[in-house]
Amino acid sequence: MASPVKKRAYDSPRRREQAAATRAAILDAALTLFEKQGYAATSVAAIADEAGVALKTVYAVFGTKRGVLVALRSRLVRGSDDPAPVAQQEWFRAVLDEPEPRKRLSMFAAAATALKSRAGAIFEIIRHAAPADPEIGAMWDEFMRDFYENQRLVIERFDADGALKIDVNRATDILWTINHPAVYHLLVVERGWRTEDYRRWLEESLDQQLLNSPAAAA
Repeated sequence: MASPVKKRAYDSPRRREQAAATRAAILDAALTLFEKQGYAATSVAAIADEAGVALKTVYAVFGTKRGVLVALRSRLVRGSDDPAPVAQQEWFRAVLDEPEPRKRLSMFAAAATALKSRAGAIFEIIRHAAPADPEIGAMWDEFMRDFYENQRLVIERFDADGALKIDVNRATDILWTINHPAVYHLLVVERGWRTEDYRRWLEESLDQQLLNSPAAAA
């Protein structure tokens, strides 16, 4: 009796492109609905309908609605599906590697503004969903811990070259507060600031609050 022929797994660049396009369509649809009606009020069926895909496709790609949210957060916060933490991202390391303190602050303000303009909506979605869903609450708490630690890394870099005018703990608290995504939401979304106005305000505020005057640093 002849041995059964094994089926070869079929893969191709076209199929990968189609899968990526489907994934992107689902995430775009989810973001639209989460922003419009909130996380809790959005069903997986509604996401599938908005994306123009079958319900089973959403489940096959992401598993659960929470899985959609996690993937959406990763794409928007990191700018890709790269799972590396923000502190290991190339842009963050470039900020820390800049030797001149005020240029470093300018780079940080620009990068922080770009991140929030890209991911500000998902921060608000998670923050508002957190009180009603323990797992999303844990996600928000983890994000806030990581966010605080990243601010501390920036502050410690300023402290290492003598640029800070206050102690590290107080400076980290101030940076965490001024750079918090909720502040961006208040100023840009609710008060209608342009992102460039926000970026300039962020840089100037942090300079005034945190850094020695140029004469004192010289």
